[in-house]
Amino acid sequence: MTTAADTSARPTGRKVRLRGDRSPLASVALHLTLITASVIAVFPVLWVLLTSLKPAKYATTTAFFRETTFVNYTNLIRDTEFLTWFANSAIIAGLSTVIGVFVAATTGYAVSRFRFPGKRGLMWTLLITQMFPVAVLIVPIYNIMASMGLLNQPAGLVITYLTISVPFCAWMMKGFFDTIPREIDESGEVDGLTPFGTFWRLILPLAKPGLAVTAFYSFITAWGEVAYASAFLVGDENLTLAGGLQKFVNQYGAQWGPMTAASVLIAIPAALVFLFAQKHLVTGVSAGAVKG
Repeated sequence: MTTAADTSARPTGRKVRLRGDRSPLASVALHLTLITASVIAVFPVLWVLLTSLKPAKYATTTAFFRETTFVNYTNLIRDTEFLTWFANSAIIAGLSTVIGVFVAATTGYAVSRFRFPGKRGLMWTLLITQMFPVAVLIVPIYNIMASMGLLNQPAGLVITYLTISVPFCAWMMKGFFDTIPREIDESGEVDGLTPFGTFWRLILPLAKPGLAVTAFYSFITAWGEVAYASAFLVGDENLTLAGGLQKFVNQYGAQWGPMTAASVLIAIPAALVFLFAQKHLVTGVSAGAVKG
């Protein structure tokens, strides 16, 4: 008498294909798909980089390696306010990142660990504020900044960027702190730490992945934003990189050489921040999504 277990254990004469095994055709198709996706992703970046190395007469042609020159970069730095725009963007993005990380982390920790009146309303407010597009918010925020005398001021733009990054980052940090055992907070209380001391000394060191994602999102939000920067800042000495790039485009055409050179230089800090934070990005995003 045989059982179902004995029957299932017998070899059937057919080769059992493991989940990781692929047929040659499937393997070729997979690699072709990955190569195609990589080319599509890299092609625009490579085009901009090569265009920045071409003289003006070849700017809109496919003659990428004819008369290669760095004149676009030297003219950009020497004849424009690019370094001023770069410094303005670095200051605004840096302040937005530092303040945004602190506010998002403390807010996320508070709603994760404590019960207080208005907690649910606060969480709903943070969620709802992410639903409004820039086109709807730009006019009321402009009026608020004008009434406070913060137009054409870096502080006004920093506050504006915080309204964009903090709600999302606070929700994400709340979900991340939910994954950290509460016993750690209790051990801090036993050792005589205040709630902020527990947060600063015990919880934050464990929250590095979440902090990396928050810092990366806050920086990218401030570094690459265009609409608010163009509306709130005027004058070459006050512009950020987003507003400065628009100087190379007018109704008669575009200065492709300086614009592509500026684009390459603008991408470098963003790439460096990404390389610095990349080892924490996947862990931070996945952990923050567990109990959001």
